[in-house]
Formats: sequence, structure tokens, C-alpha cells
Amino acid sequence: MSDHFDADDPRTDITDLYVFPATRGDRSVFVLCTNPEASSRAVNFDPAVSYELKIDADGDSIPDVAFHVLFATDEGNSPATVYRATGVAAQGTGPVGDPVITQARVSVDHEVHIAEAASYRFFAGLRSDPHFKDVEGFRNGFRFTGHDPVADRNVFGIVLEVPNESLGTGGEIRLWARTMGDVHGEVVQFDQAGRPGINNAINLDEADNAAFCKSSPADQRGAFGDKFAGFLRSIGYDEARATDLGRSLLPDWLVYDPNEPSEYPNGRRLTDDTADVLLALLTRGALTSDGVGPHTDLLAEFPYLGVPRPDRLPQATES
Repeated sequence: MSDHFDADDPRTDITDLYVFPATRGDRSVFVLCTNPEASSRAVNFDPAVSYELKIDADGDSIPDVAFHVLFATDEGNSPATVYRATGVAAQGTGPVGDPVITQARVSVDHEVHIAEAASYRFFAGLRSDPHFKDVEGFRNGFRFTGHDPVADRNVFGIVLEVPNESLGTGGEIRLWARTMGDVHGEVVQFDQAGRPGINNAINLDEADNAAFCKSSPADQRGAFGDKFAGFLRSIGYDEARATDLGRSLLPDWLVYDPNEPSEYPNGRRLTDDTADVLLALLTRGALTSDGVGPHTDLLAEFPYLGVPRPDRLPQATES
């Protein structure tokens, strides 16, 4: 239950988004995983792209706070800068707002370089993919074997720890991620993600899948509400339930209240079994487990993501 392989360039492909309380008090952690083909043999990010976390603090689908991560191109280690924007600037893209982390070194292989400034901590680098799922079982009529091919895969992980006061509210927020860049002189959105697995699980039509990547929360109920309800009807939900479920899955964001117990759907921890949530949805509760559990290589402390797995050949058919 992830959004692996739904963008054209793996470097701009958001695979998963997580948010949960930090091990230090009154702080939260954002984990943005990108590039399902990440490898120690390649540069796993695009230095021309803005990797962005958008926060809606008042429920109007418009960002009130944003964190943007950009990588420099003028030095060999491509240091990262993290910007925090508020107000109207939070709706923008690229290097807007105030830098809260500067000259952060990108980690490769098993390195862990952590940048700290004031109440912020940051990491970016090659890591093992924390998502877990019996991919083939989902494709093979829900005949599960307990095999998790994702456990052998790496991603490019961006991890940011922030003080809760920087989230723009004392309570619930709505969070999503997007990747933005220039194409022939026009700034475009390459991918966006919030809830785990929404796009690849429901938008089976290739055109719908691509359009969803370029959509924003403010537009999604209008553009995709009927399509989501139609898909749910096609797998056996009645009209009323399909409509209600479809609306509950949109907009595509994570809801998170740092004052409440953290477990999906309040945020998303690295160990939350969202594949089982998907399975229950797709089988109308008939099946509730794919037999796969969280990865055992996760770290107990920042940056939480496990050490990279050995490089493997890309398998662009997985999702």
C-alpha cells in the first residue's frame, strides 16, 4: 500500500509519507521517502527539484506552513537546505521562507550525517525502504505467501524533526508531500502523496493515475470523488457506502494531531500496517492481514530508517 512507481522519473517519485512524534518531547518527525529505484551507484535525487511538505492547519485545503528541501548543484556533495514558509509563501514552491537547515550533507551507503540547527534535525540519504507488503499476493487474488519483496529495496529518505510549535496550530494538521520542478520554463508538479496507497490502489486507469499525481488536495474531491466511488461500487460496496468511503479517502493527505496517540490514521508510523488497512478495504473486511509485518532494521532513534540493502536491479512493475 504505497505509491511506488507512479511518476515518470524515479527521483521525483514519492513512495511514502510518514509523520509521528519524535523520541524527544514536543517534536514531530516527517519522513518523506522517494525514488523506488534508489541505488548506491547513482544520484538518487534531482537537484533541480523542490521536495516539499505542505501543512494545512485550518482545514481549507490550502497550505499554511510548508517545509521545502532543495539540494545545491555547485558542490560535489550536493548539500541540502530546508526552508520553512508560512502564510501565502507556504503556497509557493522552491526556496521560499526562512532557511532552518543549511549545508546539510547528503548520506550515501551506510553513512548517517545528521544536521542540527536550533530545534530542527535533518537527514537525507540512501536508506532501506520501510514500507512492507506482500506485493505478489495483492496481485494474485489475495493469495498471500508472507513474502515481502519491499524488504530488499532502497529509497532516498528525507527525515525532518521539527518542534510542534512550528506546525502552525496547537492541534490537528493535514499534511501532504509534493515534488516540483521546471519543465521547459514552466513550474510543474511531478508527484504528490498523503494517505498511503491511494493512487495506485484506486486509480487503475493510467490517465487517472497520472492526473492524480499532478492534482492538489483542494481539487481532488471534485476531480476524483465520482471515480473513487465508482471503483468502490465495482468491488461490491453499495451506493451510499461507496460514496461515503470515497469522500473519506479524499483529499489525499495525512491527518495528524501530536497531542493524540500516534497510530494510523492519526499520522503514520514506520511500523503501522497500512497494507492490512488496504486489504480490508478491498475485500470489504473479508480479509484483514497479508501476513507481512514491519521491517526489523528500523532504528530506534533519528533518522529511524534502516541501513541500505545491497543494490539490486530495478523492478519497475512493483507497487
